[in-house]
Amino acid sequence: MSVGTNSGADTGKAVPGLAGVPLLGSLFDLKSDSLGTYLRAQHQHGDLVRITAGPPGMRAELYCVFSPAGAQQVLASDAARFRKDNHFYQEVRESFGNGLLTSQDEDYLRQRRLVQPLFTRRRVDGYAEVIAAETASVLTAWGEAPGGIVDVSDEMTHLALRAVARILFGTDVEATADVVTGCFPVITEYVLRRGYSPANIPRDWPTPGNRRAAAALDELYGVCDRIIAERRRAGAEAGARAEAGAGGDTGAGAGAPGEDLLTLLAGARSSDDGEFDAAELRDQVLIFLLAGHETTATSLCFALHLLARHPEEQSRAREEISRVLGDRTPGAADLDRLPYLTQVLKEAMRLYPAAPVIGRKAVADTRIGEHTVPAGADVILAPWVTHRHPDYWPDPDRFDPERFTPEAEAGRPRYAWFPFGGGPRACIGQHFSMLESVMALAMILRAYEFEAVDTEIPVRAGITLQTNGPARCRIRRLDG
Repeated sequence: MSVGTNSGADTGKAVPGLAGVPLLGSLFDLKSDSLGTYLRAQHQHGDLVRITAGPPGMRAELYCVFSPAGAQQVLASDAARFRKDNHFYQEVRESFGNGLLTSQDEDYLRQRRLVQPLFTRRRVDGYAEVIAAETASVLTAWGEAPGGIVDVSDEMTHLALRAVARILFGTDVEATADVVTGCFPVITEYVLRRGYSPANIPRDWPTPGNRRAAAALDELYGVCDRIIAERRRAGAEAGARAEAGAGGDTGAGAGAPGEDLLTLLAGARSSDDGEFDAAELRDQVLIFLLAGHETTATSLCFALHLLARHPEEQSRAREEISRVLGDRTPGAADLDRLPYLTQVLKEAMRLYPAAPVIGRKAVADTRIGEHTVPAGADVILAPWVTHRHPDYWPDPDRFDPERFTPEAEAGRPRYAWFPFGGGPRACIGQHFSMLESVMALAMILRAYEFEAVDTEIPVRAGITLQTNGPARCRIRRLDG
């Protein structure tokens, strides 16, 4: 396989290493606070740091790349040299399938070609009505919040899951949302435990942990398979009626606006790439459920909580919303009409990126800056750290939406901020996430005023960024 021209023949300076304890290195630091450990590594040693973890014979060596230029190399300019072959991605793949997040090579290219037409801006903008309806439902429920207090982490997870499930499954949203709510935490904790362990027992051994995860996977797979089978059967029957000239209204075609995404996925095909079979459809659905709700929920949660702690910025965002929208429901066209609210969201995504850590495996020696990352190395990119890099973000822990004016953005390297990844594997759902987040924030801030109850929210790196405690806010209805 060709991997470009960066041979890495000049090995450069030795990569500095983070000090750990004898025998185990930084194993316990990474287990207890991986995000803090990566920050400390950058502060102490710079933009490429080697971290060792684990006992001899099972030791992992992580080459951590913290600079925007290094991130651009790994994700974009030298992307062919860095693959999703590491242990963690394998665990995600075994639980959530070989969808767009985890697939590689021709599998990935084929999937991307089949799925890309379903994520054009025009297509995604057609989901605005669903986003608005699900947000309105949450706002109505908040009228009965005990003591006028809501946990914005739980509430935004509920909102984002309902929205993506309705877009994926249409009228089958109730069953799927309930199953995902019950099963995803079990599965993700299982993946994390195995993904960060240097050695694992086989998944088919009947241990309590394996059995719990298997039961959750069976339930999740079962509901997806049932709905997929129903969609494919309905599509076949509609096609048969059309061929027989039965006449009448057979429903909108696969490309009709407003049709659920699963039906569109089932109908995605080309002469070169064929179509998805039932197992491939389930893999795509599972990845969309995972990436499509947890990431957006994280961005919404922290945007609201940061505004709850910064009343001046909250008031400014609300003034813009009132001026632009008045009393009407926002639509897709309003995304570009709410620049300050978008800046708030981007700053929340800087401080709390939904994907705080991104892993790759180097397949060739590659020079990054003054150092060489060797072939076979586990490579870590950490938006959590790069988004706080003092060379690009003065006073990096301060919440300041003004960092994202057009002029400020133009003055920074492209990969100083990369919450959606980048390069050929950039998140296909970026526009959907921004649309949902800006629309939901606009509706929420117009209806309620927020004051933080929990002033700090502990977090940890999971498959996505996870809160380690409540994110409660006191809310006050503004429109009567």
